[in-house]
Amino acid sequence: MSFVTFVSGRYLRTRQKRAFISLITVLSIAGVSVGVMALIVVIAVMAGFENDLKSRIMGIRPHLVLTKKQGDFSDYQQVLAKMKPIGEIETASAFITTQVVLRTTTRAAGAVLKGVDAVQGKSGIASVDTSRLLTYADAKAAPGGNDQLPGIILGKELAASLGVIRGDTVYMISPRGMLSPVGHIPAMIKFEVADLFESGMYEFDGTLAFVDLNQAQKILRMPDSVSGIEIRLQDMDQVKAVTNDIEQALAGDYAIENWKQMNRNLFSALRLEKTVMFIILALIVLVAAFNIAGSLVMMVMEKRKDIAILKAMGATARSIGRIFVIKGLMIGLVGTVLGTSAGLVLCSLLKRYSFIHLPADVYYINTLPVNMKISDVLLIALCALVICFAATLYPARQAAGIDPVEAIRHG
Repeated sequence: MSFVTFVSGRYLRTRQKRAFISLITVLSIAGVSVGVMALIVVIAVMAGFENDLKSRIMGIRPHLVLTKKQGDFSDYQQVLAKMKPIGEIETASAFITTQVVLRTTTRAAGAVLKGVDAVQGKSGIASVDTSRLLTYADAKAAPGGNDQLPGIILGKELAASLGVIRGDTVYMISPRGMLSPVGHIPAMIKFEVADLFESGMYEFDGTLAFVDLNQAQKILRMPDSVSGIEIRLQDMDQVKAVTNDIEQALAGDYAIENWKQMNRNLFSALRLEKTVMFIILALIVLVAAFNIAGSLVMMVMEKRKDIAILKAMGATARSIGRIFVIKGLMIGLVGTVLGTSAGLVLCSLLKRYSFIHLPADVYYINTLPVNMKISDVLLIALCALVICFAATLYPARQAAGIDPVEAIRHG
């Protein structure tokens, strides 16, 4: 053990003549511990919220959307064939989207209609099983099945606002109607509710409705064209690489938008909120660092004669300063270790037992999601140690600058 470490340890372990300094040291350790624990728990919960929200959004929305910049997208079959060799693509299918009005005998509601390729089942949508639409398409095509109504899948909240359940009928009013002697007449088509879905996001459950792609093409009078192609990847983080591969495979005038661009505002707000919470809670550690600085300053004043004797015995100003830096870092390290341990334990308990419950009618989840990342924990611990180190610099400089002759003379 070096001379500097030995003296720092002695100053930290021995009982001070003034109990007030020891009390400040204990409070400093407690402050660092509480700050680090609060940071770990809050950041883990916010990361859990972000992951949960991302999984719910990506359950409805695709990872990539390919559209045509100009003109009708009528060559989508050739485009799908060109993208098929790209290995990272899990599924790719055409879709049509438009706004419609759904009506029953007593109620009406606006909806976003999406025509999907039901042959591929969960083509571009992970949380909605569109394969149930195949039953209605097959019944329509079967001999004697011409009276079978086309199927539609509604969000749970949209179905509740219309007052329908599975098997009921709804009328769809499309803006793409027909011209008549009295002017433009919106088209009205009757559908049977094939299924209901629940994504956990009111934005989707209260507005989305799915029909078969062929049916959507008939409604919108687009027999040979679609709105675009939605793509799901095996790894959603590989969007840039896959986008480059698609651009190389296609030479036409196409636009590609990934999930990060489609949800830019939401995820930017979540990152900003996470950063602000980190800064706010780091102030707890900063307050504890002021306590560390205060305790070291008072110790320097109390140990002036000891410092002078050490200097007279040959200790350099640099080694004297390192004594107080190491003591402050010991306080910060103890507080950081205790706070990190408490934070990890609390996060594990929250994740395992879910003893904090949220009202399900207000939030889309009923318990706090927790996602502990090693990188976040290490960053928090490092920031706490850096703050504690910065708090030791001024007291260490004051101790290093003590004149041994004047200190011994004036006691």
